[in-house]
Amino acid sequence: MNFKRAITRLFLVSSCLISSLTMAATPPSPCDPAAHRQFDFWLGEWDVVAANGKFAGNNKIEKKHGGCVLHEQYKTPSGYTGESFNIYDAGRKVWHQTWVDNGGTLLLLEGGLKGSSMVLAGETTDDKGVVTKHRITWTPNADASVRQHWESTDASGKWITAFDGKYTRKSAASK
Repeated sequence: MNFKRAITRLFLVSSCLISSLTMAATPPSPCDPAAHRQFDFWLGEWDVVAANGKFAGNNKIEKKHGGCVLHEQYKTPSGYTGESFNIYDAGRKVWHQTWVDNGGTLLLLEGGLKGSSMVLAGETTDDKGVVTKHRITWTPNADASVRQHWESTDASGKWITAFDGKYTRKSAASK
């Protein structure tokens, strides 16, 4: 009887010790601080509708690489596809997005949270050397949708809307 009790106690103490060593050996993710979660409102699977009410495409945003990267995959009914990688650069305290698509576009954007909106900006240069500025704002809405407003500069440097869309979460049935 005493032998069984001793073995049971030894087993329980060993289990607790192993659990505490395992927990102590697992460092917290470098992407746990709140700044790394500022763009989490964009996570999910979305139907995207343009401001004119027409269906624009599907978008899927998910966390990758230990929760440090938001990976976006976008596709339209016409076959246009693109994806972005979004990460918070803690050293510089800025959000960075790299966007690429099947048209050969590379768009590098940086910025951060302004109020409740994520605002990222950058510029592209075409093959003739013309520079276009871009500013994209994602705003979470009260109904759990997200507005994406993409502005770019025209030839005179005036800001114009390139895309204005509403992201609505896909229902479980439509995924």
